[in-house]
Amino acid sequence: MVQKLKAEGYQEFQSVLKDIENKSKEIFILFSGSKDTTGHSWCPDCVEAEPVIEKALESAPKDAIFVYVGVGDRSFWKDPDCVFRTDSKTKLTCIPTLLQWGTNKRLLDNQCNNLDTVLMMFED
Repeated sequence: MVQKLKAEGYQEFQSVLKDIENKSKEIFILFSGSKDTTGHSWCPDCVEAEPVIEKALESAPKDAIFVYVGVGDRSFWKDPDCVFRTDSKTKLTCIPTLLQWGTNKRLLDNQCNNLDTVLMMFED
């Protein structure tokens, strides 16, 4: 079964990544607008994509690791100097972004709410 982890913010993301980088050859990361106290993201595209990605995860490799990363509130994300945008390993341009860590496989915003497209991300 896919191991699911969560990280809120850049520092926690880095910490989780350090813990898992050598534990699985397949690490999938969803970068999304952070959720409020009710459990809803401020990002409408992220809200739309989340159930699609959850459904597709049922077809992911059983030994894969999936990490949900909250990138912060809207104002933090919109800042051009946001660390998720400037980090050479993430280079985010939009959210949601789903990627396979260590590869060039990446789905951007509206691609993340298309089940067939997301399923292809999890294929070997």
